[in-house]
Amino acid sequence: MLDAQLSRRERQIIEALYRLGEGSARDVARAIRDPAAHDVVRVTLLTLERKGQVRHRVEGRRHVYAPVQSPDKARRSALATLTSTFFAGSASRAVLALLDMSRAKLSEAELDELAAWVEQQGRTRARKSR
Repeated sequence: MLDAQLSRRERQIIEALYRLGEGSARDVARAIRDPAAHDVVRVTLLTLERKGQVRHRVEGRRHVYAPVQSPDKARRSALATLTSTFFAGSASRAVLALLDMSRAKLSEAELDELAAWVEQQGRTRARKSR
């Protein structure tokens, strides 16, 4: 699970690793557009490894880091924490808040995707109640 107690820098580094897939401290420093922070990134990666958030393998003289969790699992974990913390566990309240917050018009494709999901949930519920 992506720890809710990570610092801003730790989250920034893990996000960079998700974008990269894996990388050295130098790769991560470049990805966060702060090449001067190479040493800080290196130390933070060691901290993240101790916390169980990243792992590494040795490739020549380089340590190549990767997140322990898949991006999908990390997203689900973060959304579960967000929903529990701010929406009393209500997925519908969270979704409605996101839609309201965006103030953007949903495209036809997005509306179709949402409608299909709602329809599928209705069919699944109907089957279970039989």
